[in-house]
Amino acid sequence: MRYFILLCFLVSLGFAQDESAPTEPMLLKDTSGLSEEQLREKAKKFSPSKQQESWEKLSPTPKKYDWIQTKSGEWFKGEIKAMYNDELEFDSDEIGLYTFKFKDIKQIKSYHIVDVNIEGVANIPGIIRYKDGKIHIVQGDNTYTFDKNQIVSLALSGDKERQYWSGKVTVNLDLRAGNKKQFDYNVKANINRRTATTRLRLDYLGRISSSNGEETANDHRINEKYDVYISRYFFWTPVFSEYYQDKFQNIKNQYTLGAGLGYTIVDTPELEWDVSGGPAAIHTRYITVNTGENDAPTSFSLELSTRLEYELSGKTDINYQYKMTFTDRKSGQYKHHMVLALENELLDWLDFDITGIWDYTHLPQVASDGIEPYKNDYQLLFGLGIEF
Repeated sequence: MRYFILLCFLVSLGFAQDESAPTEPMLLKDTSGLSEEQLREKAKKFSPSKQQESWEKLSPTPKKYDWIQTKSGEWFKGEIKAMYNDELEFDSDEIGLYTFKFKDIKQIKSYHIVDVNIEGVANIPGIIRYKDGKIHIVQGDNTYTFDKNQIVSLALSGDKERQYWSGKVTVNLDLRAGNKKQFDYNVKANINRRTATTRLRLDYLGRISSSNGEETANDHRINEKYDVYISRYFFWTPVFSEYYQDKFQNIKNQYTLGAGLGYTIVDTPELEWDVSGGPAAIHTRYITVNTGENDAPTSFSLELSTRLEYELSGKTDINYQYKMTFTDRKSGQYKHHMVLALENELLDWLDFDITGIWDYTHLPQVASDGIEPYKNDYQLLFGLGIEF
């Protein structure tokens, strides 16, 4: 009996060892003869719900946020700020204030009320839906539909004044010490207020320089221009103005006030070019003049200007401004102001700018000591620009 029990124990031990021994993995082979693409197509037939829409067709419902979809299929939530010159400004918590080319936008679903300026029709507020080159403006039970090329501009409606403002400040600072003490300070600021039908531009350019304690430059220029859109390409300027002072040009202060008309020559996502002009009055107060000369003349003038903005690449823009003024001899006869800036994007809100400036006055006013200011004045600036 004991031999029988021993035999059973040995047999059970052998089975236990076989169960614990490693086994070879089972290899499954596809014997259907179908290609990988054919297998994918066949697998689609086993979808849990044939009625369910594909992921690509799904879109978010605007609740609290506006939504835009790019042609790549990506959705962004945030707040629509404005759209001018085929560029849509969009504020998102994830990407910050970002500018999309309108040609790259596939869909727009707004939660907020947006003012849409339709060429030749009116400024229409409402909830907007944009898709397939059509914009739908919803006002309660009414929906108005227009083609993409009829949109002059759009801006967020409401009572938040800050929504209309944007701008950029560029600071250039040079400090030197040692054998030569030098201080150079330059600031260039551009501030815009944009609505669906108007555009206000405020530009400031200032410079203070000294070398070994002696001042070598001190000039400031403030320009204002208010445009009202009549059509997509035509606008009128009920008022433009300028304040200018330059100690080394013998100008204590100079005021310009005028009105005019303007036209956009080119308006594409990459290039915007407009021209404008009109009559103006100039009042100048000189620091000193020769005996018998008027130290505060007022003259009438004709002012012509052009502005060009060109996207050289995804990270680099060129901005060009040129303004010429024709007046009488008391106010310099002819003068121009030119600014050419190369803006290189470092971050969404930070640029590295290279700016060239050329000011010219044909007949500068001679001071009482007989010193005649130079006709030409040049600047080359390197600085960091902060956008907001």
